[in-house]
Amino acid sequence: MEEQKANVRAVERALDILLCFTDATDLGLSEIAGRLSLHKSTVHRLLATLENKGFLIRDAQTEKYRLGFRVWELSVNLAHSDDPATLWLPEMERLRDVVGETISLYVRDGNERIRIQAVQSNQAIRRVAPVGARMPLSVGASSKVLVAYAEPAVREEALNDPLWPESIDREAYLEQLEQIRRQGFATSVEERELGAAAVAAPIFNRNNKLVAALAVSGPSNRLTPERMMEIAKPIMESAYRMGKMLK
Repeated sequence: MEEQKANVRAVERALDILLCFTDATDLGLSEIAGRLSLHKSTVHRLLATLENKGFLIRDAQTEKYRLGFRVWELSVNLAHSDDPATLWLPEMERLRDVVGETISLYVRDGNERIRIQAVQSNQAIRRVAPVGARMPLSVGASSKVLVAYAEPAVREEALNDPLWPESIDREAYLEQLEQIRRQGFATSVEERELGAAAVAAPIFNRNNKLVAALAVSGPSNRLTPERMMEIAKPIMESAYRMGKMLK
């Protein structure tokens, strides 16, 4: 029994090491050990195993690690023709060409949102949206959409999150959610990132269940309040079409 627990713990720690690379490209032994609060000797053994299996690559000069080719091999089978992130890509590209800004697709994961697909703007000055990025549910147009149209229990969980920023008034936030449900879209200006603005709309499946949030983001000097109101309709229309694509 103890041996089984030790094996499970080792697997969990190995996965935690891989997850360290969600927000970093290269990491050293000490950096990883510090992030996970583990002894260097423990981390060193796990790194050696992950390197041997091809999940990590160690740079001989810097002695830092980066993700290996095994990760990319696994990712080849991640997207399927019926996967929304793949299925909706043509519609996202079409919307990008209509509004001229970066298009992102978000889903809720606990009290965070994660970007699962993105189509970058073709403009020279643009907002780059990396796939896989995680953000809090407390700020941003997409976050507000995911909370506004979620089940009441989900909204309560988000609002009662111990990490909820004290600077955000909950009553005012709830009023925003009500307005979003009335108008069908959400906006944000520099709520999470200086100089950035966004408009987002909900995507529902055929059973009228919230599936994701479709967002358009760009520099706030281009995405002015007037411009956001102009593009809200095409965003909602794209979100509607994307929802109809689901079985």
